[in-house]
Amino acid sequence: MKLSTKSTYGLRAMLNIALNPKDSATSIMDISRVEGISVAYLEQLLNKLRHDDLIRSIRGPNGGYVLSRNPDEITVADIVKTLEGSIYPVHCVATGKGAKAACKKSGGCVPKTVWLKLSKAINDCLESITLKDLCVEAKKIKHN
Repeated sequence: MKLSTKSTYGLRAMLNIALNPKDSATSIMDISRVEGISVAYLEQLLNKLRHDDLIRSIRGPNGGYVLSRNPDEITVADIVKTLEGSIYPVHCVATGKGAKAACKKSGGCVPKTVWLKLSKAINDCLESITLKDLCVEAKKIKHN
């Protein structure tokens, strides 16, 4: 399983926004410059994140993006699921909207227990890390 650049770039953009002071919006140009991501691609990602109410946009000369919630209320899972959809290692364990039909062998498939455990571990990991956690790590790295 491999996550796409949507997740990696989206997470970097969200972290960039989270690291700015609460009363200061982050412009898309600043994110593009700092993260090395094209403005056009960022617009696509930020629109999805805004649509799912993870960020909000502010218009005007000092406009840009701010978090819609506190950094400790936004998990990596929120960001990845917004940008990628459901996260699962194989189609037979997918649930929710967009899930493919169950495998013909799913009722008696022993390997499926492995995929279910892997899916749970991935989701648990992504749910356990917040933007606040990443901000703390980023500040540690910056001070070293």
